[in-house]
Amino acid sequence: METQLAVLGGGPGGYAAAFLAADLGMQVVLVDQEARLGGVCLLRGCIPSKALLHVAKGIAEARHLADWGVHFGQPQVDLAAMQARKAKVIDTLTGGLKQLAAKRKVQLVRARATFESSQVLRLHTVDGQSPPDDRLAFQHCILASGSVPTTIPGLTLECPRVMDSTAALELPDVPESLLVVGGGYIGLELGTVYAALGSRVTVVEMTDGLLPGVDRDLVRPLHKKLESQFAAIYLNTKVAALKDLGHSVEAVFDGPVQPKTQRFGRVLVAVGRRPNSSNLALENTRVSVDAKGFVQVDVQRRTADPHILAIGDVAGEPMLAHKATHEGKTAVEALAGHPVEFRPRAIPAVVFTDPEIAWAGLTESQAKQQGRKFETAVFPWGASGRAQAAGRTEGLTKWIFDPQSQRVLGCGIVGAGAGELIAEAVLAIELGCHLRDLAETIHPHPTLSESLGIAAEVPLGMATDIFRPKR
Repeated sequence: METQLAVLGGGPGGYAAAFLAADLGMQVVLVDQEARLGGVCLLRGCIPSKALLHVAKGIAEARHLADWGVHFGQPQVDLAAMQARKAKVIDTLTGGLKQLAAKRKVQLVRARATFESSQVLRLHTVDGQSPPDDRLAFQHCILASGSVPTTIPGLTLECPRVMDSTAALELPDVPESLLVVGGGYIGLELGTVYAALGSRVTVVEMTDGLLPGVDRDLVRPLHKKLESQFAAIYLNTKVAALKDLGHSVEAVFDGPVQPKTQRFGRVLVAVGRRPNSSNLALENTRVSVDAKGFVQVDVQRRTADPHILAIGDVAGEPMLAHKATHEGKTAVEALAGHPVEFRPRAIPAVVFTDPEIAWAGLTESQAKQQGRKFETAVFPWGASGRAQAAGRTEGLTKWIFDPQSQRVLGCGIVGAGAGELIAEAVLAIELGCHLRDLAETIHPHPTLSESLGIAAEVPLGMATDIFRPKR
């Protein structure tokens, strides 16, 4: 079997690349181990987790209405119905992708693939299903193999009560207690779901704060809210050992925690992800892989092998679906001879907890690490009419800007719907906007989007809702 372009991996980067390549007239074969397109994001990550977070949000909002004198009884959770609804969402989206692939004449091949050479993939049987041929020759290949959950030596207990994110999304039950190992976005999002459904959730994080690397101004309101939602949050703490007791799992903690030994109904290990670059036989190509396992690429996503490009999680951080999608399109356009480069000024990131956290561009901590001169413009949502009306005043909007030119360099938002608000900031950063551009952009009232404009007004001395004495 031969093709002009082989795409290895059917996630958001892979299918975006395959579809655009077909639109540009290329012959495309997309190879993936899964029976359906979508990759981890659609099948076992972004989409199913957001479906469950939608449920958690609904439960939280019902409870929140008690402040307004509206009371509901305890929610009756039907896990089977919830799983069926989640499966329907996934089926709808994967079915749509299958139709789009057929309309574009992208050939889908289910197989596990390894590189026999720089221009040949060896195709292996998956789940007893053999590919139409055992080899696929190509002119170019876009590697979009994604990432896999990171495991911790000593915590890989062969016990169904110890879960990774994939198993946790299957909602096997609602345990009375859940230990979440890892205070990153995956652990906090899934912890939020289980807490809303009734589990007593304990989070353990080895560093001194949740969401390591995220602006502390954004994390503080979330941490405060999670303290009321979770049973406990243990910082500067490690899980030294896990023991299967049959009916529960015993965890031994190393850190300022008492008691040192505690029991939980289930344990979720969510300590990050690593690039899926091993077991691909990349040594049979000229592709270069760094010490962390990331495939090294240039601004057009080309590797050291002239026949192979790489995109998405396997090609470097941040490991985000939307980054993979844009990289995939860049790679295809580069192959088509278009003058393109992947040089974004801002890649947005969102933590879908309650409240949400979103940021794009330069963060305050990054600016300090780089020794860069900057100033911040902050608008607390306590001064927002919409936030007050909704009872969600814990949020804030924060711009990072150059003090001399007043060009915006980054933005961070914490609060309800932060993930929907960050897109305006991404556009502003990409276009090189200045504070005055944002301040003079008329935002609708009363909305939370106003916070982006008002925050920009603060350092200009134009903010109506914030008093800033003249210097």
